Amino acid sequence: MGDMVKGFKELSTEFQLLAGGKGAMLSKMFQDGYSVPDGFVILPWAFQNEKLNDEAWNEIKVHLNRIREKHKDSSFAVRSSALSEDSAQASFAGEFETVLNVVSDEKIFEAIYEVFKSKYSDRVKAYSNVHGIEQAHQIAVVVQLMVQSEISGVLFTADPITGSHAGMSGNYVYGLGEQLVSGEANAYAFSLTRPKGKYEGPDEFKKYALELYKYASKLEKKYGGPQDIEWAVGEGKLYILQARPITTLKTGNRDTYEWNDTLDGDYLWTNTNVGEAMSDVFTPLSWSIIRLLDEEQMTIPGYYLFSGNICGRAYTNLSYALSLYPAFGKDIKPLLKIMSEVFGQMPEGASIPIYPFSRLDLIMSMAPKLKHRLKNIMKASKEIPHHLKESSELCGKITKRIEEVNNKEELLSLWENELIPLNFKALWVVLAGGRKMVLANKLKDELTKLVGTEATNTLMSNFRGDSTLESLGPVIGISKIIKGQMSREEYKRLYGHRGPHEFELSIPHPGEKEAWLEKQIEEFKKSNTDVSGLLENQQEQYEEAFRKLDQRFPKEAKRIRKKVIKVAEAARLREAVRSEWTRAFRVNRYFAVKAGELTGLGEDIFFLYIDEVLALLSGKDLEIDNISVRKENYNKYKALPPLPSIVRGRFDPFKWAEDPNRRVDYYDSTMPVVVSADSETLKGFAGAAGRIEGTVRILQTSEEGEKFQAGEILVASTTNVGWTPLFPRAAAIITDIGAPLSHAAIVARELGIPAVVGCGNATLRLKTGDRVIVDGGQGVVEILK
Repeated sequence: MGDMVKGFKELSTEFQLLAGGKGAMLSKMFQDGYSVPDGFVILPWAFQNEKLNDEAWNEIKVHLNRIREKHKDSSFAVRSSALSEDSAQASFAGEFETVLNVVSDEKIFEAIYEVFKSKYSDRVKAYSNVHGIEQAHQIAVVVQLMVQSEISGVLFTADPITGSHAGMSGNYVYGLGEQLVSGEANAYAFSLTRPKGKYEGPDEFKKYALELYKYASKLEKKYGGPQDIEWAVGEGKLYILQARPITTLKTGNRDTYEWNDTLDGDYLWTNTNVGEAMSDVFTPLSWSIIRLLDEEQMTIPGYYLFSGNICGRAYTNLSYALSLYPAFGKDIKPLLKIMSEVFGQMPEGASIPIYPFSRLDLIMSMAPKLKHRLKNIMKASKEIPHHLKESSELCGKITKRIEEVNNKEELLSLWENELIPLNFKALWVVLAGGRKMVLANKLKDELTKLVGTEATNTLMSNFRGDSTLESLGPVIGISKIIKGQMSREEYKRLYGHRGPHEFELSIPHPGEKEAWLEKQIEEFKKSNTDVSGLLENQQEQYEEAFRKLDQRFPKEAKRIRKKVIKVAEAARLREAVRSEWTRAFRVNRYFAVKAGELTGLGEDIFFLYIDEVLALLSGKDLEIDNISVRKENYNKYKALPPLPSIVRGRFDPFKWAEDPNRRVDYYDSTMPVVVSADSETLKGFAGAAGRIEGTVRILQTSEEGEKFQAGEILVASTTNVGWTPLFPRAAAIITDIGAPLSHAAIVARELGIPAVVGCGNATLRLKTGDRVIVDGGQGVVEILK
């Protein structure tokens, strides 16, 4: 047989790419054992000068006769399979021609031409224009055994409007499915509820419902997302006629870097924790490496990733994490309480959509990944001390070797054998190092019951012990330089990788910029900041709080002090491993810069994904025509204001940004927008105790720090370690996004600066120059007239 016509069974991966969406999918399903009627695909090059090649026609007749030998009195359906059809971007459903119930070779020949020429139809041109798709469609043609349908229908494995994954919904008609598409017959509706496929609908279809549910669940998992499935019942047997992605639930276009994971469904997303460390809009390269790391540590295989990308910004899928508990019969309320320390409290009236996982499916799919995860975390736990000692030197050695590389093959080898193992090891160490912080949540509950919120925050603020939190290192280090206690070279070695843009590789880190450190030193001198004094003052308040605890609860104080010391050790460990993870991740920047140099792409290398970079280094031909459009979308994302810290459901940031009454803290697609009257207070979390009146200074980025005057109240959407040098100048801190264990709260507590975090819309409600009273112990900001 030739290469112009391929049966479903023999269509290999290399030909599937050119068989169009429908032909490729039918072949995959047929080869995977789904109940798909037999057929074949006529590939685009079978048509030369708009005519079917004679050799191709001979191949077609061989395939027709093969099917006829197995199925007497067979008729055929002839359908289009354009390369742009049934893709994640556009379905073209019903736009190309379809011819049904053809029997003779002569009629099949005519039907093939009719379908082929439909690519020139006005409706195809109009659909292409709307979706911005090239109109010169390459088209393959599918010829498939016709099922004489008793029942025909469609099934959506998720709600195509809301994106809810709680169940599957479908419609069917009696007879051929074309009646359903055209509306010629009344359709019957039914639903299949997860996780077991409970059927609700007419009794006539009930006996096929569970089988359809099982097929649909497998297809959704196999092909990585919600599916629009065509099916039919003929002679008492259920057939799958087609499956395609639900285009209304597409999360974006990888080629153009149009990315919005909220469009996949009805989930609860947050950036309260991850958005602090990863506050930038990601370039494609940075995001793809972050995603690679998430795939390494994920617990649920397939497309159930906890990380998400909303217009270039990192978010965490809380729905997936919380949904694991009900699947195993556990109450999520205790987990919600623990998670609130990291992600903050849910807004009043908010509800959390739970994904209805099947317990059996979870056990089967999670078992190998869970074993992988536990093994790596246990190994990393043992290696933490050694890792902390060797990380700086190892990262330095690999960086130097990258700089000395002079060919693509050597750089590729270095990535595979040294750099990606370095990334994975640093990841597992940071995960292992953060596990002990669960002690802090239990201790905080106990202390709050004994002494109240404000005293608890003071008692838990001294995370220093005999050493310093890594988050405070950059600011204390500058103080030491000024006092002659640390050299500039040592500072760069210890903290040169820390900054406001740690996980965006296109942006140089402070250690790369000669003038950066001198500017920080100059600003410290100008502000006359006394870091030692702040720390000593906080230490005194800490000891005073313990003296009061000794007096009020003499029997409990000794035990509690031991717990506080353990929590302090856990906090220092978490900060230390985070710092070294950042150091390891920044080595990827040197790799990217060298890859840009060797490929001739320069800075454009950051607009490729890591798999594309590796393909170029391995010598593969790669079309890189999309860099300009990726840059355009990246710049659009950067122009957006800070997005809500919590997002429920499908979210369009561009429409949201146009709303003057938008909420910065929370967006819920299931709730109507309510404009509340202005109040005189802002409510957030008690970040760090203290009450002070002062003047507000709103900063959008840490780079605006030169505007910030000592004694002003710093107001920002969120902060990370790159903002730390500004903190000692601040009279108080206010943030839109944050929780009791967020960066702003921890560092403010260390320095004894009042802080209210997670206010939601402080950057909108306040403006530079406003006078406010910040009550960090109660989590309240009073706006003064």
